[in-house]
Amino acid sequence: MKHPFAGAAAVGTVLTFALTACGGGGTTGGGGNSEELQPLTIGVIPIAPSAPVQLALDEGIFEEHGLDVTIETAQGGAAMLPAVSGGSMDIGVGNPLSVILAKDQGLDMTILSGFSSSMPEGEDITGVAAGRDAGIASWADLAGKRVAVNTINGQGDLTIKEAVSQDGGDPDAVNFVEMPFQDMPAQLERGEIDAAWVPEPFLTQLINGEQTELVGYNYQDTVPGLDTMVTFSSTAFTEKSPEVLENYNAAMEEALQFAQENPDRVRETIVSFLNMPEDVATDLRLEEFDAEVDRDELETLAELMLKYDVIDSEANLDEIVRAD
Repeated sequence: MKHPFAGAAAVGTVLTFALTACGGGGTTGGGGNSEELQPLTIGVIPIAPSAPVQLALDEGIFEEHGLDVTIETAQGGAAMLPAVSGGSMDIGVGNPLSVILAKDQGLDMTILSGFSSSMPEGEDITGVAAGRDAGIASWADLAGKRVAVNTINGQGDLTIKEAVSQDGGDPDAVNFVEMPFQDMPAQLERGEIDAAWVPEPFLTQLINGEQTELVGYNYQDTVPGLDTMVTFSSTAFTEKSPEVLENYNAAMEEALQFAQENPDRVRETIVSFLNMPEDVATDLRLEEFDAEVDRDELETLAELMLKYDVIDSEANLDEIVRAD
């Protein structure tokens, strides 16, 4: 069971605050008996929910489990999945839709563990905000409107389509526009888009603004508590390195439990990890962190992917999910 976050909760799925904050060189555990440790490269996207990986490195959790971890950054799943498949990264942290899609397209990828999830109720960590003069009072009103998402055929537009459909609207009539999260507030203010799907810190900024308001939380209205990120690897790596994988799974479970129980430490790490202003990080809603994979939610996600033609055939999660 995923446990509710005591205190503020927040994003992910896919939270891009500062894409240029982390370089590509990576960071490593450094000290200790590195010759006795097993090397492992973990790929992350430089977004707030990725911070527990850096926190685990800082706390020595990976080293305690016999791993010499190097963190490499990627600008998104499109770059990370081929790197993991090709072996330049051993393990990646990204959204489950990308992994299911990669499998559908012939990449032999495996979900190893859960990582983070949205909030099943209350204030969620991502949602849709609209201009107050855009005439959008419900999900169905998005039909015919320009709605910004960071990636077409991602978890954002997929769940928005389903929310529109459930509300009696035409999901095919929504005009999705792809743009970086950080560009959306200004575009919305200028009226160049009608609504935007945003994570923190942009969500709070927009729903508290004078010109914008909350339409709804698309995850909660379609797949409550959806896994926003999971950890994954290639089947080749899991078969080649079972001992490393066992140590990694134990370390990640401990790391995510530590992050869940220590939100202030997560926020401190976000400040340095993303060069985020401390006052912004202090008010940031955090996602739930948990190594458990919610199989039912992934089944629903896969069904929506098939329904809206993101994948060509029904996903077999038995072939994708290693951790249950």
